[in-house]
Amino acid sequence: MKLKKSLIELASPLTGAGIDEASVRQAVEQILTAIGEDPTRQGINNTPDRFARMLSELLEGYRIDPEALLNGALFEEAYDEMVVVRDIEFYSLCEHHFLPFVGRAHVAYFPKGRVVGLSKIPRIVDMFARRLQVQERMTRQIAEFIDGLLSPWGVAVVIEGLHLCATMRGVKKHDARMTTSTMMGAFRNNPATRQEFLANIARGSAPLL
Repeated sequence: MKLKKSLIELASPLTGAGIDEASVRQAVEQILTAIGEDPTRQGINNTPDRFARMLSELLEGYRIDPEALLNGALFEEAYDEMVVVRDIEFYSLCEHHFLPFVGRAHVAYFPKGRVVGLSKIPRIVDMFARRLQVQERMTRQIAEFIDGLLSPWGVAVVIEGLHLCATMRGVKKHDARMTTSTMMGAFRNNPATRQEFLANIARGSAPLL
């Protein structure tokens, strides 16, 4: 399977070999010194290395090959009813404060002769979540990728997120949740279709934490 160039560019916005862990370790040592800590003391002497390895894991979405992720799991299928995958948990990093935001994504599409393997929807969510993000952009990226991949009658993505940058610092509102949505095609143009999707994801949604 060969993806369109636009999808490759959407999924792979960065160039280069990936995270320079040696530079990250050096930077963390400098931060520890700057806040008055001793980078050599027991307990944090290995923190720079742990932090570098953690970043490589949390930001792996930049380095995922979308063709390898999909692994040919696109199927010609006459099914033409709504497909919904709800309560997909995700973890991301706010690009403004480098603090996590976590939540659940709900994804739906109306097939037009083609469906994608079930496990690929959560993998697509993770591909965009595991990078420096803002929730609004991530919501649209997921929808645009699925729309470009399947050319369905419509795509809908709703994301509910809990942002630690708003709970640990700043306004310190620990109960505040952010909801974003992107509706394309039938979900945008047909109120009944949109309402069916929203009613589906509203039934017994799992708590964020």
